[in-house]
Amino acid sequence: MAATSSRRPAALLVLVAAAAAVVALAAAGDVELLEGRYPPLAPGLSFDFYKKSCPKAESIVREFLSSAVRQNVGLAAALIRLHFHDCFVQGCDASVLLDSTPTQPSEQLSPPNLTLRPAAFKAVNDIRARLEQACGRVVSCADIVALAARESVALVPLRRHCFVCFIYSSAHSK
Repeated sequence: MAATSSRRPAALLVLVAAAAAVVALAAAGDVELLEGRYPPLAPGLSFDFYKKSCPKAESIVREFLSSAVRQNVGLAAALIRLHFHDCFVQGCDASVLLDSTPTQPSEQLSPPNLTLRPAAFKAVNDIRARLEQACGRVVSCADIVALAARESVALVPLRRHCFVCFIYSSAHSK
């Protein structure tokens, strides 16, 4: 049993490193490299969905976030968390962004979502405004949240890597 538990941190480290490499390649725009290998795409999905309708979508998100995260590094974590909370219940549909109506309370009011940072919601709205100015109402809010989370991971790779290394080294120092 001790041998199995000592391999878990190493396996976690390999998994995180592989995920970071995929995110970095996707953020760098190496679509051709990814399409043939990882992750497998479901029919109808593509890495370059907005290539014709909004070709600068990813660069608009990346440019906005690189500036915003320099000013507030916590925004990266807030956007990743927002994406997680959006996807957790019934899929990644941007429903966490919706305000309450007279008959339906917003997901933002549910207890797990009460601590989502207002800065993340503001960043998504700011990105949406920039995308609409450049391309019209083409990019879905769900895709904006997903792109923002992906770019957030790509913008702070050293902090994430150091945290995983800390966990790994802590587990092996006992």
